[in-house]
Amino acid sequence: MMMKNATIFYDLTPEAIFALFSGLQLQIEDLKKNLQPKEPTVLLTRNETAEYLKIDLSTVTAWTKKGKLKAYGKGNRVYYKRSEVEAIDPI
Repeated sequence: MMMKNATIFYDLTPEAIFALFSGLQLQIEDLKKNLQPKEPTVLLTRNETAEYLKIDLSTVTAWTKKGKLKAYGKGNRVYYKRSEVEAIDPI
């Protein structure tokens, strides 16, 4: 005969059991919020960044040197995170 795991509550009032399950429900909701799949990072090339911001490539380079844009190197290439580019105020 196969035994199933079980928990038996003795000497607990219905209110105490409700409080236990309410706490568990809050923890489950918190886990659901924090364990959502992360959006993949979309990388843009220098050209794509310039097109998106409607600026010249030299401006992309200047903004990178000034720290207005943060560049990420991958191999011999330079990329910019789309989320960071979208947050830039081009004016």
